[in-house]
Amino acid sequence: MMRTVRLSVLLLSPALAAAPSEDARWVYVSNERSGTVTVIDSETDRVLATVPVGGRPRGIQASPDGKRVYVAVSDRNDRSKEAIVVLDAATRKIVGRHPSGIDPEQFAVSPDGRLAVIANEDAASATLLDLPAGRVAATLAVGTEPEGVGITPDGRFAWVTAETSNTVSILDTASRRLVETVDVDQRPRVVAFSPDGKRAYVSCEIAATILVLETGSRRRLARIELASPEKPEGIVFSPDGRVFHVATSHGNSVAFVDADSNRILARVPVGRRPWGIAITKTGKLYTANGLSNDVSVVDTRSRRVIATIPAGDGPWGVAVARGRP
Repeated sequence: MMRTVRLSVLLLSPALAAAPSEDARWVYVSNERSGTVTVIDSETDRVLATVPVGGRPRGIQASPDGKRVYVAVSDRNDRSKEAIVVLDAATRKIVGRHPSGIDPEQFAVSPDGRLAVIANEDAASATLLDLPAGRVAATLAVGTEPEGVGITPDGRFAWVTAETSNTVSILDTASRRLVETVDVDQRPRVVAFSPDGKRAYVSCEIAATILVLETGSRRRLARIELASPEKPEGIVFSPDGRVFHVATSHGNSVAFVDADSNRILARVPVGRRPWGIAITKTGKLYTANGLSNDVSVVDTRSRRVIATIPAGDGPWGVAVARGRP
């Protein structure tokens, strides 16, 4: 049975792009209006580099081994430039461009690093991209204006949200076919899975809700209602899986939610219009703040902002990467 739960700086200057240490981790931020990616050292929270990628970069993901960073770049003025741009995480250089489909927005990379599933917003389709080969393996019809993509931890299914049809399309990654369409609340944005893969979390922007679904049966387990003016966008779990964090966009905050009770634990104010969100293994949380053109760094233990880092124009997505094992 479904239950409803109501959710009752430091400014650091950029550093010179010195070679990072072997075990360093970096935060990559896509800036949709300036066509760039900002690279941040997560140890010092200083900007290391700004990488031009062109077009409108939005979705951004690291490979499972952290050696590559993939960026979805759309360009409505020149569709031939739309691609998944590949960056080497250590050198911060572009090392490849893969086909993406029309108007790529968000995407997800499979746990084995061999497949990317891309939401093509203007085409009502999802592209399945063979990453080692750099070629399209399949293109499948999904809902209207597909937005977010999540791949189950076992890699078997990709869930694609569609913001206009208010649906989630479930794709079988092996047979490369649509297996189910699930109705959700208004304007679904992001899909995230619990670390054990048993639950799926869908952020629904206009409804201001987060739906919790059982992954296998797609049955609704809970409906979490946020408080106005909050609009849920990005979702990320803590390293131990006990808490998930939600970027609230118009709420200018991050909501900390208990993963067992679906109860709000705290709201931490961040920059203006947080959208993308990512977390390091040590529990440092990063939000891309699209209107204040910066990145907020949140210590998840103390639940406070410990740094505010300048980014490019229109920070959108965030990914954490590692250059070498």
